[in-house]
Amino acid sequence: MTTTAHIVPMSVRLSQDTRERLRTVAAWQKRSPHSLAAEAIQNLVEQKEREHAWDQSCIDALHHHDETGLHVTHDEMLAWMDSIVNGNEQSAPVCHK
Repeated sequence: MTTTAHIVPMSVRLSQDTRERLRTVAAWQKRSPHSLAAEAIQNLVEQKEREHAWDQSCIDALHHHDETGLHVTHDEMLAWMDSIVNGNEQSAPVCHK
């Protein structure tokens, strides 16, 4: 069974200037202002979800470090990254206490 997204209307208040600029851009692209606004909102939501996921992964990594004490030093990481840049990639450093 295929499901389709249920689209619901939403009102967004824009300044007159922004509204006119949106109409201008829509005309350039031969699209409706609505389609541009919907795309922009979709892109913003996806970006914010990626940011949240990154933030959460950082928090999870910190908690893991706090629980285990496992880490890689800055110098170890830099040496590994230098090996990649120089075309002589070494194995990634191993976490230790």
